[in-house]
Amino acid sequence: MTKNLSVNRKPGPFRLLGVMLYDIMLLVSVLMVAAALAVAFNGGEAIGANNPFFFIYLIGVAFVFYGWFWTHGGQTLGMRAWRIYLISGNNTGISWQQAFLRFVVGIFSWLPLGLGYWWLWLSPDKLSWHDFASGSYLIYSPKQNTSK
Repeated sequence: MTKNLSVNRKPGPFRLLGVMLYDIMLLVSVLMVAAALAVAFNGGEAIGANNPFFFIYLIGVAFVFYGWFWTHGGQTLGMRAWRIYLISGNNTGISWQQAFLRFVVGIFSWLPLGLGYWWLWLSPDKLSWHDFASGSYLIYSPKQNTSK
């Protein structure tokens, strides 16, 4: 997937917030289904909140959710709604390795009060910590005027 960067630009903060909210709602739904499956495989018994295997399982499900969308078209459903693409530094789609780095560093970006995300406004290139780490970045592709 190569994008024409002459018509693309960095997404604004409200657009990014919209993507995050949209994707969080979808991810919560996916995690609820994953948790229900885990409970079903546990004989219908509740799984303890402090069970490390359950936590790792849910993190894995979240990674597959984001990783699949990022590596297959460069857009989650939230990104598609807001016309945002994730591309590699060479203007192509990202690999699973880049998706993994982006996912892990994205988690750590939230830990210091979201500093990894606030970094977008501090960085001259407008890149977050997970953009730097994964060698990828987000672009906004405005709707093309198709009328003649």
